[in-house]
Amino acid sequence: MKDKADLIKGWLRKANSDMVALSASLEAGAFDVACFHAQQASEKYLKAFLIHAGVAFPFTHNLAKLVDLCGGVDPSFRLLVSIVEPLTPYAVELRYDHEFWPGREVAENARDSALIVRKFVTDRLPPEIT
Repeated sequence: MKDKADLIKGWLRKANSDMVALSASLEAGAFDVACFHAQQASEKYLKAFLIHAGVAFPFTHNLAKLVDLCGGVDPSFRLLVSIVEPLTPYAVELRYDHEFWPGREVAENARDSALIVRKFVTDRLPPEIT
C-alpha cells in the first residue's frame, strides 16, 4: 500500500496533468474544455492538501466546500472562496450545457484561478512532496 506522501504526489500529478490539458485546450481554442480542466486541476490540488492534513472529504466537485474544509485546517484558505466559486459549474453542469461556449477571456480567467489555487496549495505542502 502506498503511503500518504505517495497518495498526495499522485493527486498533484493528476492536477498537473489537468493543467497541461488546460494549456493545450487554450492553445487549440477549446475554451469550454479549458474551463473544465481548470476546475478539475483546482479540485485535485485542494484534495491533495486535505489528504496531507488528514481531513476526509466527500465526493464533490464543489470547490467552495473543499476550500471550507481546507479552511478548517488553515484559515487562510478562505481567501480562495471567490477564486474557486466561478470554477465549480465547469465540472459538470456547464460541461454538458450545449449553450456554454466561453470565449478566450473566460478560459484564461479560469486558468489564472487554477494557477492561484496551485500556488496556494503547493506553498502549504512540504517541499519533498511537491
